[in-house]
Amino acid sequence: MISGNGQTCPGCGRDDLTQAVPAAYLAGRTAVTSRERDMDGDSRTVTRRETTALSAALAPVPKGPTYALGCLGALAGVVAVGAFLGWIVMGKAVEIYDDVAGGVGEEGADPYAPFPSDPGPDASFLGWLSLVALCAVVVVAVVLVRRRNAFARLTRGRQRAEALWARGWYCHRCGTAHFADVPGEDVRPLTLQEFRERVWEAGGYGDLAAQRRAID
Repeated sequence: MISGNGQTCPGCGRDDLTQAVPAAYLAGRTAVTSRERDMDGDSRTVTRRETTALSAALAPVPKGPTYALGCLGALAGVVAVGAFLGWIVMGKAVEIYDDVAGGVGEEGADPYAPFPSDPGPDASFLGWLSLVALCAVVVVAVVLVRRRNAFARLTRGRQRAEALWARGWYCHRCGTAHFADVPGEDVRPLTLQEFRERVWEAGGYGDLAAQRRAID
């Protein structure tokens, strides 16, 4: 519920629908829990994070890098382990086959013993598959670490951005934001894009505001 708080909107001149930007931002980020059925028909509880367009527009920092690539890395890791184990098992089978086959015809060996069956195809391809999958895991890990470090460097001034952001107010009637009692900032109403530009510039990543535009 939004109530009057004394911060008058410079656009409409009223304060009954103004709200501190941090409060408006957090109000639009909720966890929604629901019951769903999986492929086996069993019921399970699923929690999802939902963010409103307003909350996303008021974010003090750009959205961080996604880690969807990590799923590919995890899959490659499973393939690497599975292929490696398969290579060991099949390699052992070939070794046993060679030992048994090598005993046929030796002194003391049963000449009428059945010749062991073919153990199957060469297992070397599993070794190569494991190596390729392991390389994929390493590449994915390097990419993710570099993305995380690059984002950390980019947003190292986020404390300055958040300090300015925390002084902002949003008017739900006008759909604009403004700053209250901030030296060097005028009090005129700002569009959400203008507000984002001011805040992100304070953090040193204002150039991203033009690329990741807020709703207006």
